Amino acid sequence: MNISVFIAKLLGPCFTVIALGIIFNQKFYQKMMEDFTKNSASVYFGGLSALLFGLLVVLFHNLWIKSWVVMITIFGWAGIVKGIWLIVFPDSISKFMQIYKSNSILLKIHSVLILVLGVTLTMVGYF
Repeated sequence: MNISVFIAKLLGPCFTVIALGIIFNQKFYQKMMEDFTKNSASVYFGGLSALLFGLLVVLFHNLWIKSWVVMITIFGWAGIVKGIWLIVFPDSISKFMQIYKSNSILLKIHSVLILVLGVTLTMVGYF
C-alpha cells in the first residue's frame, strides 16, 4: 500500500465522522470553539498539533501531481500554516471563531466541505 492510500484511509473516515458530528451537533461544536479560544493552553496545543501533523504529512507526502493525492499534500501544508498561525498569533483565533459563532451558515458550509473531502478520501482509500 502506498503512502497516499494509507493517509486517505486514515484521514477519510476521520474527516467524515468529524463532519457528521458537527452537522448533527452544531450547538455543541460552537460551544467547544468558544471554550477553545478561552484556554490559551488549548490554543497552543492545537497549534502545535496542527504544525506537527502538517509537517509529518508534508515530509512523507509532498506530491504536487495532477491526481487526487494532491488533496493530501494541500491538507498537510494547510496544517503547517494553521499551526504557525495559532502559535505566532494566538489572540487572533478568538476573532476568527466569533465569525463562526455569529454566522451559523459558515459552520454548515465548512462541515459539508469536510464531509465531501472525507467521503472522497475514504472512497479512494478503500475502494
